[in-house]
Amino acid sequence: MCGIVGFTNHVDDPDRVISAMMDRIRHRGPDAEGRYTDEDIALGHRRLSIIDVSSSGDQPIFNEDGTKVIVFNGEIYNYREIRDELKAAGHTFRTNTDTEVLIHGYEEYGPELLGRLRGMFSFVIWDKTSRELFGARDFFGIKPMYYAKMGNTLMFGSEIKSFLEHPAFVKELNTTALENYLTFQYSPTEETFFKNVYKLMPAHYFLYKDGKMTIKRYWDVHFEADGKPSLDQWVERISDTFHDSVRAHKIADVEVGSFLSSGVDSSYVAAIADVDKTFTVGFGKDEKYNEIGWAKNFSKAIGKENTSKVITPEEYWGSLSMIQYHMDEPLADPSAVALYFVCNIASEKLKVVLSGEGADEIFGGYNVYSDPDGTWYDRLPRGLKRGIGSIASKLPAHRGVNFFVRKGKDVEERFIGNAYMFTPAQRKELLRAETGAPSPQTITSRYYKRVQGKDDVTKMQYLDLHMWMAGDILLKADKMSMANSLELRVPFLDKEVMGLAEKIPTKYRVTHSEGTEETNYITKYAMRLAAKKDTPEQTAKTAAKKKLGFPVPIRVWLKEDKYYGIVREAFESESAKEFFNTAPLIKLLDDHRDGKADNSRKIWTVFIFLVWYRVYFENNGAY
Repeated sequence: MCGIVGFTNHVDDPDRVISAMMDRIRHRGPDAEGRYTDEDIALGHRRLSIIDVSSSGDQPIFNEDGTKVIVFNGEIYNYREIRDELKAAGHTFRTNTDTEVLIHGYEEYGPELLGRLRGMFSFVIWDKTSRELFGARDFFGIKPMYYAKMGNTLMFGSEIKSFLEHPAFVKELNTTALENYLTFQYSPTEETFFKNVYKLMPAHYFLYKDGKMTIKRYWDVHFEADGKPSLDQWVERISDTFHDSVRAHKIADVEVGSFLSSGVDSSYVAAIADVDKTFTVGFGKDEKYNEIGWAKNFSKAIGKENTSKVITPEEYWGSLSMIQYHMDEPLADPSAVALYFVCNIASEKLKVVLSGEGADEIFGGYNVYSDPDGTWYDRLPRGLKRGIGSIASKLPAHRGVNFFVRKGKDVEERFIGNAYMFTPAQRKELLRAETGAPSPQTITSRYYKRVQGKDDVTKMQYLDLHMWMAGDILLKADKMSMANSLELRVPFLDKEVMGLAEKIPTKYRVTHSEGTEETNYITKYAMRLAAKKDTPEQTAKTAAKKKLGFPVPIRVWLKEDKYYGIVREAFESESAKEFFNTAPLIKLLDDHRDGKADNSRKIWTVFIFLVWYRVYFENNGAY
């Protein structure tokens, strides 16, 4: 696992500039560094040594005749098989790295190489002969890739902060991204919070030549249910496929550990991975916010060592500026901080951990997926529900009223992902300036169009796979692990696992309780049964345990004078007044403290933006 940076065109002293950019992301690879420059390009690499840990694996790496050069971030789990194919085709290798497999593979197959890969990756290859740059990002977006065109220069790399060191970089806030963020809690499009800086989206590659960039999608998820296998057969297939994925994800020349919460996903990984160490964090002693006791008992039952940490409120709040610095863009997911600390304690003992991200999106695990057909009301005629919803929308907001409003809308109208913070009307009330940001439904529509005719559960899964997972779940997983020079691997997010999951009928992804032990699971139904099958008998109850996933008590903290005061000071700052109307912000905060409403997530969304803005625009990228 590593970090990459680069730029095209001419600057004075390119070695100095690329070195400064590399220094910004040293945390991604403290073991080694390397660079390549010529009259048209500069490439830089920071290395965290995992495979072929000798210096022969240092990057950049060249092909046989030195006409192509690569910098790579990630792991290719089937590189040995591809390497054998390439050797048979006449390619000569000088290392045992997966990096060299990529450059020879691109020589042999061109962009079609991407379809042969199994792993997580972002990389660029410079062809010195054709003067063409090729870059790609993995299937799910596990590894990041950003780019910016500033004047005649193209910058690219693993983290936006490296661009700050380039003399052509112009730092401007993208207020459109701010307005979108207020609804989604993350940046939901190709645009970032920095104007003219973009993400290469998951499962896409680019070609850049003579100042022109072409971007293409090379892979997608296709939910096509196969109704022939029985439930028991699906459970067996899930078990076999996931065991194979975990084996592949353990390939390393260093020790591998595993994160552990109380949910089925991380427990399933830890139970079958046969690692020696697991890692857990929590808050206080309340079981609502602390899973350490459960994790220690589970680890003991499977014969593993558990390392844990209780995060104090002072540590949590004191780390926010540093967290947002590493995040590059504001992310209002409170669990990102908990993830930082569990990565931190793991990094003290090893370099690689396995984690359970992706299971909910792939196998249908979020509770909201049981909503489309979860009650008798859902089986009423669509027109009747829409009429009732229209009437209900004119009434004062209330839990029961909101139910009818929500049920009166099609999934495309009401579901934008697992977080819906501020409605378009609410964010307009908050913001001082008109940004021209699209509606949430405009952003999500391009994904819904690809799954027209599918059932609502499938539509929601597809949306989350392409938006929520890449924009929130995987963003924090990469940035928080790399902040600690730790490689985080996600065996659920495997091309083979996805190829199986997209064929599982909806009724085996999300089912409804019938009051028996065998049908007691609502979401991730078939996967839970597979986990139960593969989990030691004394710990099999984890398959039915409600997941908490490192929960954070911000709702409680925001009612305490100390933390209420910190947020109020931010809301009344000059930066806040530049972007927001202060009165509605203070009302959100006061109503929450007074118990009139739980506004904690909305408050957090605005507050985190202000923390991030202070780091990057008031402190010039310092925390």
